[in-house]
Formats: sequence, C-alpha cells, structure tokens
Amino acid sequence: MIGLKEIAELTGLSVSTVSNVLNGRKNVSQATRERVLQCCSEQGYFPEPSSKKAKSDKSKRIVLIFSDFDRDFYLKIVDGISTCLTENNYDLIICTNKSSDTFLKSSFARGTISLDGSMSDDYLQSVAKPDFPVVVMDRIVESEKINSKSVIIDNHPAMCEMVQALVDRGFRQFGFLGGPSHTLDNQERFAGLTDTLEKNNITFDHKNYYHGNYREKSGHQAAKLMILRNDLPEVLVCANDNMAIGAIRAFEEKNIKVPEHISVTGFDDSDTAALAGLTTIAIPRYESGYLAAKELLEMIKGAADLTPVKISASIKWRKTVKQ
Repeated sequence: MIGLKEIAELTGLSVSTVSNVLNGRKNVSQATRERVLQCCSEQGYFPEPSSKKAKSDKSKRIVLIFSDFDRDFYLKIVDGISTCLTENNYDLIICTNKSSDTFLKSSFARGTISLDGSMSDDYLQSVAKPDFPVVVMDRIVESEKINSKSVIIDNHPAMCEMVQALVDRGFRQFGFLGGPSHTLDNQERFAGLTDTLEKNNITFDHKNYYHGNYREKSGHQAAKLMILRNDLPEVLVCANDNMAIGAIRAFEEKNIKVPEHISVTGFDDSDTAALAGLTTIAIPRYESGYLAAKELLEMIKGAADLTPVKISASIKWRKTVKQ
C-alpha cells in the first residue's frame, strides 16, 4: 500500500517535508505543497489521523469530498481551501465519495466541502446537520431545512459577455461542445450562449450541439464528428478548456486551421489553455477554494446566511478566435 515513505520517494522529498505538508504546517513553500498534494491525489493517498489524534483534533478537522483527479486545475481549488484552513488552524482531510461515510460525521470532523459531481443531492442533504455544515462547490442544493451553502462560479453572465463579443465581431454560426447535461456548469454555460444569440435574433441550430464529458478525449471525438459532417460552424464554444484543446487537436490533424477556418473558445483558463493560446473564460480557482473554506468556517461559528455565493469569471482573449 502507498504510504508516507512512498509519497516522499515519488516527489523526491524527505518524509518529514511530506508530513509537514499533510499536516498543514507553514514551513514549506507553495510549490512544494502543490507538488505533494498532486502526488497524493494521483496515488489516492490521504491518511486518516491516529485514533488518539482524531479525538483531540475533531473540532479542527474539515473533510473535502473530491474525486476528479484528472482535471489538474482542481488542485488550485484544493490549495485555496488548504491555505484558508491552515491559517485558521484547521486540518484538511480529502476523501472520495466511496469512503465518505467513514468521514462525514460530526464525531469525526466539523464540516465538509463537496467538489464531487457524483454525490447526490439527497446524500448531501442527509449529511448536513446543525452541528455539521456542508459547502457545495458544483451546484445549488435548495433546501431551507439543512445546514448547507453553495459557493459556485457565476457562469451565465461571463458566457453572455463572451458570446456577445463574438456576435459583435461578426460571428453568426455557432457550435456548442457541452459537458454532462446534468451539471449546473454546463446548463448555465449553454444558457448563456443561447440567451445571447436569441437577444441578437440569431437561431442556434441544435444539430451543432455536441456532447462531451469535460475530458480532452471527448472534445477530440466530437470534433471528428463535426469534420465528418463537413459542416463546421464559424465558432465552436466549448464548455471547458479540456474539450476545446481536444477539438483543436482533431482539427489540426485534418489541416483545419484555428482560427482561420474555425474559431474555438473554452472555459476555465487552465494552464494548458494559456500555453495553447486558447480564448477562454478564467475562473479564480484558488480564490474560490479559499472562499468556500472561509464560508464553511463562518457556518461552524453559527452564521445563518445560507444564500449561495456566486463568483465572477472573466474573459481571456487569445489567438484561437479570428479577429
């Protein structure tokens, strides 16, 4: 089984340095902290405290439900959460939904932050208790009877702003590459597109809606389908950067130039997007994680305001949109 020693070997750090990171101590650099957290995420290693420490530290422990290790930008959110909790002398425990029953109890921790789309609303509502608040980062859980609060990205206005700018540049034929249809992010991003087009008396042709799963491979496959149809839109609006990068790769394989032949946009502003020169919408990921942790700590103190917090996003214009 993977352990502290193995994480140290994989990262090229000492066991004591890895221990310092996992225990939230401040005597390590930000780069080292991210390095250890990423390795732990990839290996699925987040140790449970000893029983003696668990009893004494229960009041200073927060659980993060987080399973999508493939999307590297989530690590910045985790970093923001970790920083806020460390500043307030709280420990962070990360678990998957499969093991969440073990950790999501007031006898173990003071509260939880959920960043896992596979967690059902019903389950989250069953977990949230007066003495165990929940902050949800991927949806709005609407119930006045439970102690939960949502901290989410305000997708709609940012998408509206970008699509309006595209219309103002002369684009009229739009395609959309969406993620899982049940996710709030995808719903709001698609609504931002269609609402803005309708405002400009432009009809969105639903044959140009392609389904993906937020992974680069699904973007690549969707673009190949577009190419086979031989009916490319003027601009492909993607629900995230990973799918946009996959689509661009498929276009390049068939000598379809971006943005000369088709413009492409993303959403997230991942590190890969910046390297690829992708026009996208930037999410303040570190700040959203920090704010989610801050809101949870306020709930632990007894704050009664459970109004959802919506975080603004901004456009990054780069070279994948034709001028």
